[in-house]
Amino acid sequence: MSSLLARMARAITTHWIRSLLAALVVLALLMGAAGAGGEAADDFNIPGTESQQALDLFKAHSPAFAGADSTVVFSVTDGELDQPDRREAIEGALVEVSELPGVVAVSDPFAEGGVMSRDGRIASADVRYSTDPMDLEKSDGEALEEAARTAEAGGVDVSMRGIVVDLASEQEAPIGELIGVAIAIVLLTVLFRSFAAMGATIIGALLGVMVGQILLVALAKPLGLPAFASVIAMMLGLGAGIDYALLIIGRYREQVAAGDSMRDAAAKSLATSGAAVVAAGLIVMVAIAGLLVIGIPFIGKLGLAAAIAIAAVVVSALTVLPIMIGAFKRGLRPKKPAHVRPAPGFARWGEIVTARPWLSIAAGVVVLLIFAFPVTQMRLGQPDDGNQPESKTQRIAYDLQSEAFGPGSNGPFLLAVDIEKGAPQTDEQLGALEEAVREMPGMAQVAPAMVSEDGEMATIFAVPTTAPQDAATSDLLDRLRGDVIPAATEGTALQVYVGGNTAGFEDFSDKVSSRLPVFIGVVIGLSVLLLVAAFRSLWIPLVSAVFNLLSIGAAFGVVVAVFQEGIGASLIGADSGVPIVSFIPVMLFAILFGLSMDYNVFLLSRIHEAYNDGDRPRASVVVGMSRIGKIILFAGLIMASVFLAFVTQPDVIAKMMGLGLGLAILIDVLIVRLIIAPAVVTLLGDHAWWLPRWLDRILPNVSLEGHMVQNLDPRGTPLGEPEPEKVSA
Repeated sequence: MSSLLARMARAITTHWIRSLLAALVVLALLMGAAGAGGEAADDFNIPGTESQQALDLFKAHSPAFAGADSTVVFSVTDGELDQPDRREAIEGALVEVSELPGVVAVSDPFAEGGVMSRDGRIASADVRYSTDPMDLEKSDGEALEEAARTAEAGGVDVSMRGIVVDLASEQEAPIGELIGVAIAIVLLTVLFRSFAAMGATIIGALLGVMVGQILLVALAKPLGLPAFASVIAMMLGLGAGIDYALLIIGRYREQVAAGDSMRDAAAKSLATSGAAVVAAGLIVMVAIAGLLVIGIPFIGKLGLAAAIAIAAVVVSALTVLPIMIGAFKRGLRPKKPAHVRPAPGFARWGEIVTARPWLSIAAGVVVLLIFAFPVTQMRLGQPDDGNQPESKTQRIAYDLQSEAFGPGSNGPFLLAVDIEKGAPQTDEQLGALEEAVREMPGMAQVAPAMVSEDGEMATIFAVPTTAPQDAATSDLLDRLRGDVIPAATEGTALQVYVGGNTAGFEDFSDKVSSRLPVFIGVVIGLSVLLLVAAFRSLWIPLVSAVFNLLSIGAAFGVVVAVFQEGIGASLIGADSGVPIVSFIPVMLFAILFGLSMDYNVFLLSRIHEAYNDGDRPRASVVVGMSRIGKIILFAGLIMASVFLAFVTQPDVIAKMMGLGLGLAILIDVLIVRLIIAPAVVTLLGDHAWWLPRWLDRILPNVSLEGHMVQNLDPRGTPLGEPEPEKVSA
């Protein structure tokens, strides 16, 4: 692979104008394909779960309960809503809402059975759409908000919540991305001390991200990719793309300073750092695509989309960067050898860490365990509108509903009852079911069964006394499904499935938990196999996997401490007591396991390169760290900045992802890569690079050090700069 990349680098840099034109043609073709592609097709199905069976039943017999829905809450601080002018304003607003595209039903709070507080100050109206939630757009939410707020002319306060309302408040400006790129520009300029090098790195990364986004648009319909995938892809593409470009440009500048020509420096850069980027990118793609084994289409396709984005930035790093090198060759040459020499500070740090490797490992593990401790208190669930900022309309509506009708009104259970059309005694059986559910401890209210027009199903609303994210609500759902419903329907033909958002999130969590061991096994197994092939080592990949798990556990612990325990939550505009979103742990695991292997590959490839050049184990660690330590540190800071910038998003899930990924990268770089990993390689000594012969024969031989590239100085020592002082083994 190294020789192939070297030949490709020579060809592209020599004919960079021709290569640039070819790249523009490919980009135009991709944009044309994207224009011909269809809309994203989000799939929130959870196969094999009870809530999915309920949803399928609604779709077949009561479509209004299968489409999108939102709730409009009307309130006044004094008097009652039933006063003539107020009632007229509310009824007029509801008429406007009912005439919106896709709206099939709007409840009347003033009608018999309508939802009105006892003191008459608060009322709510359910707005139901025939449209699937994923087919709605921001304009639908804005239209609902505009129509509902016409009631304010009558002196009524209006607040709203629900998926349609959430669309209206989505943040369109890419604030997080812009902040991340701005910080990356500053850090790259400090690292390279060259605007040309910074520009080449940013351009290479951004082009890769752009290609990835174009591919996702083109493949959205054929692969059924979720719309949310573009956010994940943007986040990962920016972070990984800048890191990959940074590694390659940094190595190129080293080789130029060592006296290589532009062509040879580019060849050596791609043969070494480029090969490391390929290996790292493959591991990230495997880890993220491993989400497919979870068995939930939405999560699996998120992983597939993220893997496509990573593939795009890898290809960009290998093709666009040589073009940048050819175009900016003069500006990329270091002005001073000191700008690219081995870092004496990291050489000294390597000596300190490797002098007492057991102590370094123990200290690092203790810190990781302290960070990871809150994981023992992790509670999976789904944040609701009660976790929104107090100023947002969703939070206002949530609080008003909780005040007037109890917290459970924000997440009722929807019992979908499959009945035989015209079957005898159906009304009595439904009545017995209603009564059994109503008598459950923890159930606040149960509405009479509503039979569908075709008479083949009935819907029963059951409102718990506790909030949707409360652990007591989960226990109530388990008792409802496991005890109450089976006992109430015994001896009847009724088939009852508990659905609704709250039940759906519970099923989602259970599905993820049941597949977690298989998912972890697949991700770790394939990642270790790729590392074994890359480094011809058995122990290094196995030990790396163990410490990766520790750093991921530390990241989980930080997320739990901030969101669930509330430590520092106010600093990022989040509430305390927020349960960890069900899919966040698997998403974080897949992404972090892959990305931490990135830095692992970057570090080990330089250590292995020094070892193959004749350095003893400890000396190879010191030499490797002196050459790559600064790059890894800045790469980690850049990627962490990109991720942490997403805590500026109003959505709590985006905050959770951004904080978890950002702090995890910092933990991994500062503790695992710069303390634990060098100590482990030192302890293993020559055994670090040992591989059984039978395994060596069957695995493909992938060189990351570029020794097959001829006529190049393998060590890449900058002119006029001595090697770091040798350290005895």
